[in-house]
Amino acid sequence: MVAHIQEIDAQQWVKTRSSLDANESTFLVWTGKIYSFVPGEKRQILFKIIGMSVSRCILTAEGRWDFTSRELTYYLNPETDEILRKWENPWTGETVSVMHVANSPVQGKFKGKLPVEVEGENTTFVFDLFPHYPNPLAEDPKFAPYCPSRIYQAAELFKITVKSADLLNSELNSVTELKLSWDRIGQWLPWMKMGEYPGYLIYSATGSKVGGFTELPPLLQTEINNRVPLYKQAPTAFLDGEDMTSWLYFQKNFPAYEAGEVFPLPAPEEG
Repeated sequence: MVAHIQEIDAQQWVKTRSSLDANESTFLVWTGKIYSFVPGEKRQILFKIIGMSVSRCILTAEGRWDFTSRELTYYLNPETDEILRKWENPWTGETVSVMHVANSPVQGKFKGKLPVEVEGENTTFVFDLFPHYPNPLAEDPKFAPYCPSRIYQAAELFKITVKSADLLNSELNSVTELKLSWDRIGQWLPWMKMGEYPGYLIYSATGSKVGGFTELPPLLQTEINNRVPLYKQAPTAFLDGEDMTSWLYFQKNFPAYEAGEVFPLPAPEEG
């Protein structure tokens, strides 16, 4: 069966990515692997990953929503699946602190129509994103060993598949089932301290939507309960300021990184 392209309202994307109920925090989870991709070298599995997003959508006008979320991703030992706190760089031989992803907030605004691929009983959202903007670390020479490129550039390839019937069911605030595929080509992460060594990271991950915090994998529940309870809920309103990224988080917390502190840094619940 060949998929056909059609357009749907942003409301159906809200049901997919989050929920039509602004009082509800919605959770996505993902797992996968990160590979090295270096010209002339065989690939290495550097890390396994496990992550989550907790989000909320707030209706601001007819057909317009504010999307606000927080996300965590942990880098795991690819052989033991344990959280990495220190990592021995196989190219430089240096042992560095591992700075896990703790992005709060990650936000956007949803409106208008979106193209989707409809095949049989399933609808798939396809997002091929190619961020390209000045590297926020490039202006400060102290970051040269960590991220010397003047441009941040990556490819993020998402495919999110849901049941078409869920999108059309007016009694559902959120889809009952979701399958996520996420592939990424990105630069070396700043905490890896790769300097100008050539190469990229290849991410390959899959994920799903879960029913709530207690359905997250135990590793994530433990980390959130003990270290970062802020991530139990999405922000209750759209937050001012720019989105947090791994590069900005590194910039903000560089002294803690140099001191060898454990990441993500503690993040208490709001209020």
